[in-house]
Amino acid sequence: MNQITLKKLEVNSQPPAIRSAAKELSGNIITIKRTWKMLEQNNFVYTVPGVGAFVNENSDSFLLDKKNQKVESLLMELIHECRMVGITSEELKSLVDITDE
Repeated sequence: MNQITLKKLEVNSQPPAIRSAAKELSGNIITIKRTWKMLEQNNFVYTVPGVGAFVNENSDSFLLDKKNQKVESLLMELIHECRMVGITSEELKSLVDITDE
């Protein structure tokens, strides 16, 4: 998904085949198949039966929405973990003090 959202894969190009991706990522073929299915369900790729998966044409606003959803999800997990270990909101804010460079 990252290669698609960062536009490293061209629209209508084929991502690596499931077996190739599993080998390259040292992953399980079933896990890669599930990932491909998730990518298709979220309109990142489309499948042509007998041919394979292809990168879908996504608008910049669609990709931005997906990136924002991912960041929001990660931040919510981080906030939950911080609360679990007793970090206050103020402590978290000081830890995450991001400045433009």
